[in-house]
Amino acid sequence: MGNTRGRAVIAGATGFIGQRLVRELRDQGYDIARIGRNGPDARWDDASAIRTLIDGSKLVVNLAGKSVNCRYTDRNRDEILRSRIDTTRAFRQAIATSANPPRVWLNASTATIYRYSLDRPMTETNGDVGTGFSADIAQAWEAEFFAGELPATRRVALRMAIVLGDGPATAALVRLARFGLGGPQLDGWWFPHRRYRGIGTKPTSTGAQTHHSHGRQKFSWIHIDDVVNAVKFIVDNAALDGPVNLSAPQISDNRTLMSTLRRRVGAVVGLPAFRWMMEPAMWILRTEPELVLKSRWVTPERLLQAGYTFAWPDLEPAINDVVKR
Repeated sequence: MGNTRGRAVIAGATGFIGQRLVRELRDQGYDIARIGRNGPDARWDDASAIRTLIDGSKLVVNLAGKSVNCRYTDRNRDEILRSRIDTTRAFRQAIATSANPPRVWLNASTATIYRYSLDRPMTETNGDVGTGFSADIAQAWEAEFFAGELPATRRVALRMAIVLGDGPATAALVRLARFGLGGPQLDGWWFPHRRYRGIGTKPTSTGAQTHHSHGRQKFSWIHIDDVVNAVKFIVDNAALDGPVNLSAPQISDNRTLMSTLRRRVGAVVGLPAFRWMMEPAMWILRTEPELVLKSRWVTPERLLQAGYTFAWPDLEPAINDVVKR
């Protein structure tokens, strides 16, 4: 049987979200073309090949960008920003010069664009943009994505919360629980550092901030099943454009998250982890405490209003499923 839905061009197809999305879109009848540093269908250093793939395609999805599951060294910080801006610009320029541009372009973004919040949920209509490294990355990323005029192409920025699945965020959380650090993560004093300072042309913050949330920092998340299902829903729903939050409707907090993880992995001990304990542990794991210390309170207002039904709206069944997998 031949392809029925046309060509979908995917960047970032080797990541755990990208691999799953490629399988789902292929099952829907799309002919998949992939762009990456080594192809296989076009490389980032070949603008002509990228434009050839995009011209006449039906759908473009850009998930490319260096993983944030790393230490925020100067080199990593610069690469996190560069990889997002450059790949998004390459797509935008190819679409702008296409004779037959795609109808839909979905670009990854992040729910960390919003501020640290304990007082109210952040929605697409009333969310406050945050400050510091992660928020600056997100703002620059979306500014590049929405720049210029692309009248024939609907653009949607996927503001993803922490994705639960066989990816780096879930692996880091499970490791913390198994190492005995599965109690609440508690912010507090640590030696001054500038890893979280702002970045880009207008950096917004000089460094890390301490928030005494006593382990009640909000945890916004989404199951990988709902990421791919929401992508397909957005593609088929012409009313959705601009930023869209990809986050489960039932928000949890850090204490609930860690107790759920402890039960699932059978951890007998779950010590409260103060920042002075977490910083060395996260250094060993080569990631950042921001993963569990930032209060992310993000709700999927636009998806719910459009009628999307979540497969995994509640945290405990979602955790059980991804750890079992």
